[in-house]
Amino acid sequence: MEIPSSRRTIGGGIEENILAILDASEARDSQDAIDDSIAFLDAVRAASIVPESGRPPTNKMWEAVFQILRVGKSLELIMASFQLLNELDKRYPRVYSSNSNKSKSSSNAPPELVVVKEAWSPFFPGLGTSISEREAAGKNSGGPLDSSSFQLLIQDLAEVNRKANFQTLDTKSLGSMLLFQYLVNFLEGDILPRNSVHEETLNWTFLRESLLNMLLGSRKLNYKGLVRDCLAIMCGLSQIQSAFSNNKIYPENSVAKPPDNCDTAVAIALPEIGKKTCIAMQKLLILIMELDISKKKAEMQGYTTRADGVRTPLVEVILDELTYNSEILSPFLQVFNEPKWKLEIILQYFWKYTAKPSIRTRRSNGSSDDATFSGALKCFSSSTSTKGIIKKIGIEVIQLLLAHGFKAHLFLSTEQCPALGISDCKEDVSGNSLVEVCKNMISAFHSMRRVDEHMEVLSFGKEALFTAATILSTKS
Repeated sequence: MEIPSSRRTIGGGIEENILAILDASEARDSQDAIDDSIAFLDAVRAASIVPESGRPPTNKMWEAVFQILRVGKSLELIMASFQLLNELDKRYPRVYSSNSNKSKSSSNAPPELVVVKEAWSPFFPGLGTSISEREAAGKNSGGPLDSSSFQLLIQDLAEVNRKANFQTLDTKSLGSMLLFQYLVNFLEGDILPRNSVHEETLNWTFLRESLLNMLLGSRKLNYKGLVRDCLAIMCGLSQIQSAFSNNKIYPENSVAKPPDNCDTAVAIALPEIGKKTCIAMQKLLILIMELDISKKKAEMQGYTTRADGVRTPLVEVILDELTYNSEILSPFLQVFNEPKWKLEIILQYFWKYTAKPSIRTRRSNGSSDDATFSGALKCFSSSTSTKGIIKKIGIEVIQLLLAHGFKAHLFLSTEQCPALGISDCKEDVSGNSLVEVCKNMISAFHSMRRVDEHMEVLSFGKEALFTAATILSTKS
């Protein structure tokens, strides 16, 4: 089968010349080696990205760029290789839907998934399931990763996050953050086209063979430990962001002020790289939760087999961690801002401690009981039920859940009326009127106050109540 011209790699002569730039740097001092590596990256970009008729690098060239990202000593080098890898993946995707290249006249044709099997990947084939520990350990530190290497990367980030002294963050730490961001981007680029074709064809095989599914199914991966570290990294980095934005880490005349030998470039880059690492961590969690939903549908339709294995849905793992490690509940809800999944997590946390109402059906229209956010608010309609919920969850946690749930709920309602805005949208995401939701929100806080006269409304609770009152005033 002839390889499409867009996928033909750079010729051998050009490859040798470009790689020779790196070979020459091995015998040079540090700065010269860095300059040669920058020249190599520029040469790859000039050959593959700049010209419209450019061709993808060979696998050796691609791996050399990846190696710079993994073991580079200079922040400039690491960031340049990170940017180039993302550009290359966007220009020459390893997986894509055939519909993306079809004309409008043929857009009704069933989509086909195109997987360029000869294309380079930062992951080992099978993600380590067919590679022995000895073989994986013998690989160059700049080579592809298997599932255990991916988990070790996240564990390293979690360890950096646990350090109380942020001055210890160095180029290697930021390099690990950028490496993680790139790997998540690569996983996303692999699974999104697969999911798009899966939604049209209902062929579970496309998602079963995704890198993310193979990664999570690897026996080398401690799945729950991975999730625990991901949550710790998200919450920790968000606190670093807050500290930097409030100038709390390096205040004047403070013992935390960076020493003279502190890497200025690292200090400047940390806030932005940390922020994007948080975003990448959230992206990874969302991809896993979406995969869980697809797998559950495939199981219900009988498309899965024993080979697919059994994995606890991510939402349940997150709930367990938030339940038994209450210290991260507030930071998690502050940093995790995807409204659909945030609301789902909040509702499942809520129903975990209360009697979950039956889901509304066509025959039960008119019933006030449902498993939506509106249904959660209605659980505070009586002092008896309110007292029971406070006893099980705690009044501060309830305020936290309701405030963040209300915010996510309104955001989803706004998406239904993007041209109008929240004040003009009459119905919420569950079909209830926004007036009713806002009234029930205010009523829930009043009910808690009746049960506990000394209740202090926390800042996020006050903000939610102010928003609810504002919406009611615009509709009166």
